[in-house]
Amino acid sequence: MDPLVNIEGECFDAVFGEAVRDRALRALEGGRVLFFPRLTFPLGADERSFLDPRCSDGRAKNISYDVSSGSLKGTALAGHERERLRDMVARYAQSARTLVEGLLPGYTPHLRLGRTSYRPVEAKERPSSYRKDDSRLHVDAFPSRPNGGQRILRVFSNVNPDGRGRVWRLGEPFETCARRFLPAIRPPLPGQRWLLAACGLTTGYRSAYDHYMLALHNAMKGDDYFQRHCPQYEVTFPAGTTWVVFTDQVPHAAMAGQYLFEQTFHLPVQGLNEPAHAPLSVLERLLKRSLVATRDQNRSIRAS
Repeated sequence: MDPLVNIEGECFDAVFGEAVRDRALRALEGGRVLFFPRLTFPLGADERSFLDPRCSDGRAKNISYDVSSGSLKGTALAGHERERLRDMVARYAQSARTLVEGLLPGYTPHLRLGRTSYRPVEAKERPSSYRKDDSRLHVDAFPSRPNGGQRILRVFSNVNPDGRGRVWRLGEPFETCARRFLPAIRPPLPGQRWLLAACGLTTGYRSAYDHYMLALHNAMKGDDYFQRHCPQYEVTFPAGTTWVVFTDQVPHAAMAGQYLFEQTFHLPVQGLNEPAHAPLSVLERLLKRSLVATRDQNRSIRAS
């Protein structure tokens, strides 16, 4: 099955018909990538100066914007230039939200806007440890930011001025990966998750779901045979295109590309049309146990 589903739309505030919205919703929750071949995030003439890797501070892989605080991190720019860069990234955050709410209106009451990033640095051969190496197939899970089972929905736009594509690998279905790696994953140690939160190593309590998702993320990245031989597709997203995907569900790896915008959204499982497809539901079915107690969800939501 083709992992991409083409959606026609030339602007972020495009109006989509009911048939398109239904097709997009089923494909997205079923583990496919929504691809917009003609949807470009336009840059103003005064913003093109930011198409330069020197905008990065050289330490963080992304320039990150927090809409709740208005803070911008990971950039070497200061003063007026920093403010202009922040405005550009904030404009992308609003554009991505408009797109998601127009295409997936059922999500609107449940969506929470996460971090926005601008990635001006070449992804290929960026040095890192294997756990931080995004060129290795993985599903998204974060060691310091537990989410208690909420979905991770992301919008990406390639704005490369030289016409270079963003190259990804896409892997096998989530449940197939989970069945492959879960038998070797140990349950959390008693008191471990409480201690991580108490010491400030996690922003809130790490639920059992977060434990298994992080272990799955690490196991996938650390298995060289899996990286080379599991069923996978190489996909190139051309410059001037946009795509939307649940990155906690779809195994993916960023192989090459430069100048990318990304917006993260968090969505509770109860906001989905088909909750049975969610990683939380899949893991609970395979492990035959509940992975997120109500108190864990409340702690995670308050912390995030």
